[in-house]
Amino acid sequence: MTSKKQLKARIRARMARTGESYTTARRHVAGPPEQAADGGWRFTGGRHPSSAAIAAVLANQGLDVGEPLVFLAGGGIGAGYILWEFQNDGSRCVVLGFRNQWQYHDRWMAKTLGRLGVPYDEHRTSGTRAASDRLAAELDAGRPCVVLPDRYHAAYWHLPAALDGRGGHPVVAYRRDGDAVVLDDRGRAPISVPRERFDAARARVGSYRNVLHVLGESKPDEATLAAAALDGLRDCAAHLSAASDSFSLPSWRKWARLLVDTRNAKAWPKVFADRRGLADALLSIWEGAEPVGMDGGNLRDLFADALDEAAALLDRPALAEPAGRFREIHGLWHDLAEAALPADVPELGRIRELTAAVKESVMADGSAGDHEAMTADPGPLFAALSTRLSALYEAERAAIARLSTLVT
Repeated sequence: MTSKKQLKARIRARMARTGESYTTARRHVAGPPEQAADGGWRFTGGRHPSSAAIAAVLANQGLDVGEPLVFLAGGGIGAGYILWEFQNDGSRCVVLGFRNQWQYHDRWMAKTLGRLGVPYDEHRTSGTRAASDRLAAELDAGRPCVVLPDRYHAAYWHLPAALDGRGGHPVVAYRRDGDAVVLDDRGRAPISVPRERFDAARARVGSYRNVLHVLGESKPDEATLAAAALDGLRDCAAHLSAASDSFSLPSWRKWARLLVDTRNAKAWPKVFADRRGLADALLSIWEGAEPVGMDGGNLRDLFADALDEAAALLDRPALAEPAGRFREIHGLWHDLAEAALPADVPELGRIRELTAAVKESVMADGSAGDHEAMTADPGPLFAALSTRLSALYEAERAAIARLSTLVT
């Protein structure tokens, strides 16, 4: 009989090797999991934090609205690239946006819930005590809340101090347990965070300080869901047809050029001329594009599932074509991530193992070497990534153009 420790080790090994999410890796290793619950709260899992949080609350209200449809109602996929350089510790972090309006939590929540016909209350305050009391009152009244804590201060991801204030992702706070707040973050077990620590995490990032969404009871009919799907499809097509090279598809083309440019101050050959922080950047590509990361990966597979649902809901079987294409594109992103952080390089393979171990621990249990000296010339790596990105840009541009013809 396989022990729990052996099972966890096998799941972690698969996650590190393939970049798969915990749920997918566990299903391959152990088969479909049993439904997990904490009292009256059912854990529904999920891939992307924002859509999974809404889907979890709706599921616990008894609504049969899954994550793919929620994700689509919000506009589906997005695109975005930023290379952050931090002088205090010499780190370099690549931020990749894969969801529609990935940089605007409140706007995305408002349009997603509005399209689904879900009433909600949004609350925010600069005062930590008022925010804490409001959350406590909602939970004591039996109303779960979607909140947005800083990951470092929430602490269960076990992040280094250098990531203090770098932000986080939505989670569901669904009850209190003494002096702690209990969370659902797409896993199979409750995550308990001391109230004082959680208050600090919610207050850390100024742009969404103490934001809280409480979803009301709703029963959207099929016509509402169909309209939400169609609005989301049109939103996605319009958004990714825009010319922005920061928040639309041209960001992939810009990134591809910066990987091989030799003049731009943000070009990779210039930024990483001394190799400092290169491993950080490569890891953030792998974590950002693969489901093993904290944000759910490139989400093209989730979008494909949403397109399949929309095809049936809208009686538009032609949507199966772009669904298949986006599954292929999901594979192209996987190939790019593998090229950025290859498992057969021992130091990088170890980083992958540690990343997978943290994710598996959080998902399953509710808890959770210095490789900077890269002396090899990164030029060939940058060129290879640039070529892959250029191909991804063209593939996604063509897929979105095709999708536009199907939803206008």
